[in-house]
Amino acid sequence: MPHISRRDLIVSAAALCANPAFAQPPSWETIVERARTLDQCHAIAVHYDSVAVVSEQFRGPALGRLVPIKSVSKTIVAALTGAAIDRGEIPSMQATLAEVAPNLIPRGADPRVGTITVENLVTMQAGLERTSGANYGGWVSSNDWVANALSRPFVAEPGARMLYSTGSFHVLGAVLSEVSGDTLLGLARQRLGRPLGIEIPAWTRDPQGRYLGGNEMALSLPGMVRFGEMYRQGGMWEGTQVLNRTWVAQSLRPVTRSPFSGLAYGYGWFLGRSGGTEYGLARGYGGQIICISPDLGLTVAITSDPTRPARSAGYFGDLKALIEGAILPVARQERT
Repeated sequence: MPHISRRDLIVSAAALCANPAFAQPPSWETIVERARTLDQCHAIAVHYDSVAVVSEQFRGPALGRLVPIKSVSKTIVAALTGAAIDRGEIPSMQATLAEVAPNLIPRGADPRVGTITVENLVTMQAGLERTSGANYGGWVSSNDWVANALSRPFVAEPGARMLYSTGSFHVLGAVLSEVSGDTLLGLARQRLGRPLGIEIPAWTRDPQGRYLGGNEMALSLPGMVRFGEMYRQGGMWEGTQVLNRTWVAQSLRPVTRSPFSGLAYGYGWFLGRSGGTEYGLARGYGGQIICISPDLGLTVAITSDPTRPARSAGYFGDLKALIEGAILPVARQERT
């Protein structure tokens, strides 16, 4: 048997420690430290089996303060769509604009506008030219945001592919107001804010007085957690069925796919899979995040600097890596 020196043992031990397979497994504490290094990240909260295991603010507003959630607003409007379906205000996801809100269709619109379904709107598959990205400024400068969105040229057939567009959700919000007789703010407060016990302040309105569907809403980090926990628990919050369980399950099933992130998309939720675990993701500009994994009993909320971009190849990629590479593994570890 060859002689093994003390130096050989030290080198071998060092090699083992350097190998990720033998590294110390991540913990809730290491997640906090990783999040702290991301200079755009303001705060993070993690609930595991309904227990707060992480609640940390690194910079920005205090944990209980209302903060802009940007396009996480789309997931809120999607939830309100489910509430309208449950109340019979919208007969089905296949109901068309011509059937549920004909007054919203502008004169001279392409006949296909009337065939756009509620599902096309909530999955951003209306087929109309996008109002987001480079088109956003011109859209919100128009004198009628609904008419402007519905008068744009078709670049795909309705239902053919995802075209990320806040205009689709603004039209959807207008539909919800039409069928309910209430404002989007009123619906959000009555159907989500009240049962969840969260504050939902007024936000941006268009020239016709309609609240912007799909952007500019505000919630606190604890409010984001409660919304996520309600979805994680099949629409239930503290003994109250806030959303229909079937709607929640349908929301987390893939319907289309984002051409930007590559993630699947359901009813207002991006859908990912990592290490055999499926998760839903509400995503807003700058890195505003609600992430849920019903299988792991996990809800995550992250707030970030709302003035800086968070692209898939940049900061959003960092957050996705934090979720998939640390948070989900720790939750799986807790399950064993």
